[in-house]
Amino acid sequence: MASRQAHTRKRQIMAEISKLGFCLPGSLVARTTRCSTPSCHCQSDPERRHGPYPSWIRRVGDKTTTRTLSAAQAERYGPWFENARRLRQLVDELEALSAQVMAEVEGWEEPRPAQH
Repeated sequence: MASRQAHTRKRQIMAEISKLGFCLPGSLVARTTRCSTPSCHCQSDPERRHGPYPSWIRRVGDKTTTRTLSAAQAERYGPWFENARRLRQLVDELEALSAQVMAEVEGWEEPRPAQH
């Protein structure tokens, strides 16, 4: 049987997941760009590119898509990216906890992480 501590942590993880709001996949990044004007300073000096502009980058199927956001959109949806990141952390922890509990229940020795 799984330990009381494992069950307690599972309940904590599930409670935290239930409190998360919307979760946006991908990343919110600041990007700089070059324009198409040949004489513009952005063409010859990487330090003088246009921007930075907030951009949402994510995978849709087999393709990476990028959408430039306004500053207001980046501020409004920033927490959604943080929620998605936290959700991935919690799911990873729940999976590791589940593997640990299974190993304990079955009497298997868990592989130890490589030490450097």
